[in-house]
Amino acid sequence: MAEKRAAAAVRDQDFVPAGRRDLELDHTYGSQSFWRDALSRFGKNKGAVFGLVMIVVIVFMAFAGPALSGYDYRTQDMAQRNLPPHVAGLEVLPFFSGIQTQTVGGRSVKTDVYAEKGIKGVTHVFGTDTLGRDQFARTWTGTRVSLYVALLAILIDTFVGMSYGLVSGYFGGRVDFFLQRIVEILSTIPTTVIVTLLIVVMKPGLTSITIALMITEWIGMSRVARAQTLRLKEQEFVLASRTLGESTPAIMFREILPNIFGQIIVMCMMTIPNAIFTEAFLAFIGLGIPAPLASLGSLISDGFKSMTMYPYMVACPVVVLALLMLSFNLLADGLRDAFDPKMKEM
Repeated sequence: MAEKRAAAAVRDQDFVPAGRRDLELDHTYGSQSFWRDALSRFGKNKGAVFGLVMIVVIVFMAFAGPALSGYDYRTQDMAQRNLPPHVAGLEVLPFFSGIQTQTVGGRSVKTDVYAEKGIKGVTHVFGTDTLGRDQFARTWTGTRVSLYVALLAILIDTFVGMSYGLVSGYFGGRVDFFLQRIVEILSTIPTTVIVTLLIVVMKPGLTSITIALMITEWIGMSRVARAQTLRLKEQEFVLASRTLGESTPAIMFREILPNIFGQIIVMCMMTIPNAIFTEAFLAFIGLGIPAPLASLGSLISDGFKSMTMYPYMVACPVVVLALLMLSFNLLADGLRDAFDPKMKEM
């Protein structure tokens, strides 16, 4: 009898009602759009967020920096030539002390250049160049050129490269064959050669650099857009649109383009550092904008000539250029992972 009661008690315990929390076995998640999901993944990427913040800071300084310095980037003052970085009131900081270290007879000699020249209460955050021009104003003015090149690269990739790739990939056949032969011919011509030939018939400046970028900068984007179009043009939704009588431009720009827009944005961010470096390289070898205009490449070229005596002249524009290119690379990697998480595992 006792055994039957114990067995009944065990059976009763097997059917004890579960608590309210235990009953919530499933959780209903709210649906998210593709763009909201991509933004969420992007926000979790610390490197990409850092790159975006640095780009915002550099853009702000490029437009506000020259005004904050209180100097014009073209103004020359031979009495203040070759001055090291100095900020009035912050002389206790080594970088802004205005003290220059030189090696004389195998010994390091520190000289207060500002006191030696009798200059007081003057601030030059990045120092001055060989003509007495403020390097802070010239560096941030030169950054505007790099940002202009970055914006130009985005516009060229978006309108020229994207459209070229869509047309080539969608039509295929002879159209694709002819367009791709043009791409192959243009891709074999170095940008330096194109700029050199343009300078023969044009004056050196942003116009020649702009035309050179328009000739070759869109090639990479066109290949990406073509490859993605070839992948999507035989999909069911494209065939359905074609069956319903949609026009060819409508299919390309309403059906195919939205599905490859993520890759296009990533490719744009990837090409920006290359375009900035191209402009800096052309300016470094003397094919960039003429004096007294400044770009980061021309500032590096001028500072390189006196790097052993005045290293700050080349260090400041190099650091700004490196930060700008690094920030765009970090942003591009973050956008790539946000739009296509599977790429991170490859």
